[in-house]
Amino acid sequence: MTRAFDVICMGRAAVDLYGEQVGGRLEDMLSFTKYLGGSPANTAVGVARLGLRPAMLTRVGDEHNGRFVRQTLAAEGVDVSHVKTDPRRLTALVFLGIQDRETFPLIFYRDNCADMAIDEADITREQMASATALLLSGTHLSQPQTYRACMRAVELARESGTRVVLDIDYRPVLWGLTSPGMGEQRFVPSHQVSAHLQTVVPSCDLVVGTEEEIHIAGGSSDTLAALRRLRELTDGTLVVKRGPMGCVVFDGPIPERLDDGLRGPGFPVDVYNVLGAGDAFMAGFLRGWLKDEPLDRCCTYANACGALVVSRHGCAPAMASWQELQQFLAVGSHTRRLREDVALEHLHRVTTRTRQWDELVILAFDHRVQFDELAARHGAGASRIEDFKRLVAEAARRVAHQEAEPGSRLEAGMILDSRFGADILPSLTGKGWWVARPVELPGSRPLRFEPELPLMQELRSWPGEHVAKCLVAYHPDDPQPLRDEQLRHLDELQRASVATFHEFLVEIVPPRELPADDSTLPRALQQIYEAGIRPDWWKLPPAGSAAAWQRIAEVVRVHDPHCRGVLLLGLEASEDALRSGFEAAATHPICRGFAVGRSIFAEAAAGWFAGRLGDAEAIDDIAQRYARLIRLWREARAGHATSLV
Repeated sequence: MTRAFDVICMGRAAVDLYGEQVGGRLEDMLSFTKYLGGSPANTAVGVARLGLRPAMLTRVGDEHNGRFVRQTLAAEGVDVSHVKTDPRRLTALVFLGIQDRETFPLIFYRDNCADMAIDEADITREQMASATALLLSGTHLSQPQTYRACMRAVELARESGTRVVLDIDYRPVLWGLTSPGMGEQRFVPSHQVSAHLQTVVPSCDLVVGTEEEIHIAGGSSDTLAALRRLRELTDGTLVVKRGPMGCVVFDGPIPERLDDGLRGPGFPVDVYNVLGAGDAFMAGFLRGWLKDEPLDRCCTYANACGALVVSRHGCAPAMASWQELQQFLAVGSHTRRLREDVALEHLHRVTTRTRQWDELVILAFDHRVQFDELAARHGAGASRIEDFKRLVAEAARRVAHQEAEPGSRLEAGMILDSRFGADILPSLTGKGWWVARPVELPGSRPLRFEPELPLMQELRSWPGEHVAKCLVAYHPDDPQPLRDEQLRHLDELQRASVATFHEFLVEIVPPRELPADDSTLPRALQQIYEAGIRPDWWKLPPAGSAAAWQRIAEVVRVHDPHCRGVLLLGLEASEDALRSGFEAAATHPICRGFAVGRSIFAEAAAGWFAGRLGDAEAIDDIAQRYARLIRLWREARAGHATSLV
């Protein structure tokens, strides 16, 4: 019987605040990066990225962090229909740090938190019957209410033929066995905890833990004795995680030696951060186990996923994708420091994107020099430019609402600068728009960046969804020193974008004074790719022929098949010229839409600054032109729909 979900992950769902300064005490951390956290939530993300269908069963607070947890899970492909919003409790927090290779301090803020309010009323027979497996976190066995909820879930799972998986996930501090400041302590022996865990083990088909966790579950500091006790309680599969040594699996009687079990060798990697590695291991093991693959293959998936995550900062965002896992297993890495493997890290980044854009229709009004000149002609200042850009944004909103087809949402976007649009950008953020902001100093050649702050620092201040857009006047026949200088700045843009979790777009406009032909743009892209720069997006002038488009598509395919695509720019072209450009581009899947500006707003801007148009008239004019371009693009795309399949 096909079930809706492969696994329901029950238990912790929190916000992780990871210290950005590596090599110091948690007391010395100056800044933190926010991630999704909580062992079952991390595993849910991990199995989703590996191609399974997970659901999360938990509670979150009725506040910003709760919405973040819910939205992040959903964006990753985790079903959140069983995630309840608790009206009285806050979402849990964890502060974490990387002090050295052996020390990973963390503090749990989980007193009366939302996910520990799960009760039996949250569990239904229909839920348990909808999944192939139920994953329990040992933490949720530590309190009476959540223990009863877990046992109810187990009871209904067994009745429904749903497999039960226990991640021992032993945190002594969450059982009240250490002081709150000792969150990183991994093991404290306790006969009471052992007895408590052993009430659940008999119902489990799979039990996974480190050697220390096997000790606490089995009630013995001798690993084999602990395993034998667990085997007395269950016929299920027992998995012992052994860090860099890999794992050992027992699917039958416990042998005389630990190494006589089924051994899954580890991967020799440099350990950067152990936090989250166990959750990745579980995700990898479940990827094979839930598909009834051989246990040795389950071990390979699990150990490889753990190796990838142990090399990175963070837990949930570090989880491997299926494509990344396959690549790592096929060719490995040239370095034990996997986070320094550029190709592998790029594959991780581009295969874990959480928002897909099939096509985009973008109104670009990030122009600064043009508006400076226009305002100066009419004796207007910066405030008038800001006022006009508000009108452009309003026109775009109106069109996005009106042009959305029934039952769908128009994939619309805006490119807007911070200089004249700083007060407008917040109104566009978090609304489903594709939003980009320019970073280039207008007219600079070689490329220079405009922000007063260093680029990395500037991007760190942006909302995560904003795309860094960079226009570069680049020609493949430029003198080598000029090309090298431009490429150096594009590399800086890439490093800053990757480090701050932003996508970036490179707009190529060959200088008009230099000769250009059908090979100019493909050669420019080729040179940029060969310099190691792989933008998420390209923004290009319309190519001169079908052959030129084919060359552009081939260059992108060879160097970065995960590139999101090309957006057409307008350069104040007429509607007829844009129609021709759309017709030529629409047959090529690499072209994902347009990002046009002056062709849409130039006439309205001239009339508004001159006083010939009022606000409403300017909005109407811009909206009509934007809507017509959207229709022209749709018509062009529809005319080539068959060739795009």
